[in-house]
Formats: sequence, structure tokens, C-alpha cells
Amino acid sequence: MAAGLRLALTTLTVLPLPPGRVDRATGQVAMVVAPLVGALLGVLAGGLLAGLVRLGAGPSLAAALTVGGLALATRGLHLDGLADTADGLGSAATPDRALAVMRSPEVGALGVATLVLVLLTQVTALAQLAGGSHWVSAGLGVAVGRVGLVWGCRRGLPAARPDGLGALVAGTVPGWLCLLWTIVAAAVGTAAAGLPGAAAVVAATALGILLVAHSRRRLGGVTGDVLGAACETAVLVAWVLLALAG
Repeated sequence: MAAGLRLALTTLTVLPLPPGRVDRATGQVAMVVAPLVGALLGVLAGGLLAGLVRLGAGPSLAAALTVGGLALATRGLHLDGLADTADGLGSAATPDRALAVMRSPEVGALGVATLVLVLLTQVTALAQLAGGSHWVSAGLGVAVGRVGLVWGCRRGLPAARPDGLGALVAGTVPGWLCLLWTIVAAAVGTAAAGLPGAAAVVAATALGILLVAHSRRRLGGVTGDVLGAACETAVLVAWVLLALAG
């Protein structure tokens, strides 16, 4: 458990913890506790957003700085995965070629456009949450993204290639644990914004699942990039719907 938690923190955050054991057993624990790491990041994001507003920053400025802070706190790992996944899934190439595109250090036009659009929408939705002082909803969206990670690692989903993060964690999490984390997040959503808040959590998680399912059909399984894309997609949808829920 300790090794898995360390792996989750060192993979999903910039915390400078000493390296530990890395295998499928620790990978499983890391993904099971990923929503807890998401909750920690959510508390930090919600606190930063509220603090900036109270210091006099407007909602848009506070939201932009908070999204930037999250990118720094996660090394931009999921944003990189989002851009690479957009390039790979958007290509008309064979699965092997699409995977090669995703592994390339270069980012294509579609990846850049996707990244810019997602970040702009995230900032806009978070600014609306800040304008209504919905700090819990702001933090919840971050945690929901990590629930999307758990669903991307549920049992029955294969890895698209034999190496990398996807191969380490693919198919490691029991379905009932995925459902449990969704229920917990939906309960927080209910407390924050009533039934629309719960619906926002469920919808965000569902869209992340759909992205993973499409990636499986297109690539033959999941990769670390796909997991990152599912995380950022879930965060985006959660913030948008929670902002609309008020």
C-alpha cells in the first residue's frame, strides 16, 4: 500500500518523494488511490482559486492562474497525454502508426488545437465557478478527472502496447471500485450543487469512459496518453456542467 501510494503521488504530482517499487501490484494500488490524490489536488486548486479571488484577482485571472498551477503541480502530464491522444486518434493511420504518432515528442496541429481549446474552456468554466464562489465544485472537478483514470484502468481493458505506463496499470482495477469512486464523487457533487451536481459527475465520468472505449477500438487498448486524455476530458466536462448547475 505504501509503495502504491508513493507511486501515485510521484506519478500524478510533482512531490519529490524517493523512488520505490514499480510493478503491476504497486500500479494497481496507485490507480485505486488516484482519486485521493485528485482530492488533494482539488483542495489545493479550490484553495488557490478562493485565495486569489479574495486577494482581489478577478474570476478570469484567478481561474487562469489556478489552471496553470494545476499544470505545474502535475508536470503537465495529463495535458501532454491529451495532445498526443488527439494527434493519434485524429490521424487516419493504422493502429501501429497511430501509436507511433502518440509516442513522438512532436505535437501536431490537431494536438495543439485540442490543447488550446480545452484549456480555454477549462479556464472559462472555472472562472464562472469562481464568480459564484463555488470552491467545492472547483476542487471536485479535479478529483473527478482522477476518477476517470480509475475507469481507464478497469479490469477487461487491455494495454495498447507492452511497455509504458498503460501496460503497468491497464486492467488492474476491479469494476466495483470504479463504481464506488463514482458514487463517492457524485455524493460530493450532490452536496455542492444538488442533483445537477451529481449528474455532472456522472456525465463527466461517462464521457471519459467513452473516450477510453473509442481508444480501445481504435488502438487496441489504452496507453498512458489515453489515460491522461480521459483525466483532462473528465475535468473539463465536470467543470462545465458544475458551472451550468450553479
